[in-house]
Amino acid sequence: MILGIGVDTVDIARFERSIDRTPSLRTRLFTEAERTLPMASLAARFAAKEALIKAIGDSYGLGWHDMEVLRGQGRKPSFARTEALVQQLVALGGDQIHLSMTHDGGMATAFVIVEAATEA
Repeated sequence: MILGIGVDTVDIARFERSIDRTPSLRTRLFTEAERTLPMASLAARFAAKEALIKAIGDSYGLGWHDMEVLRGQGRKPSFARTEALVQQLVALGGDQIHLSMTHDGGMATAFVIVEAATEA
């Protein structure tokens, strides 16, 4: 059962200007592993984190580092199952997060679905 859906789009050039203007944003928004990625990938990850917040309803109890985006087999993106994120999922009644990201034409977009695999 779908519990929440979120989508977010980021203008990559605008995002890059924000990071250049305030370099501490890179550290605040991204984990150490994420920080070394190209700007388009960072923008897509930021969009993913924003989409996740929309899908779960709010960000109370979650920090930016609690929403780390990982690349799995075949480069399939997913969120790290951090303690804070798992707590949010449990509170919502969810147990799965589906993530899709893309960047093209100067824009980065992410789509998130939060799901309960089994109905209560």
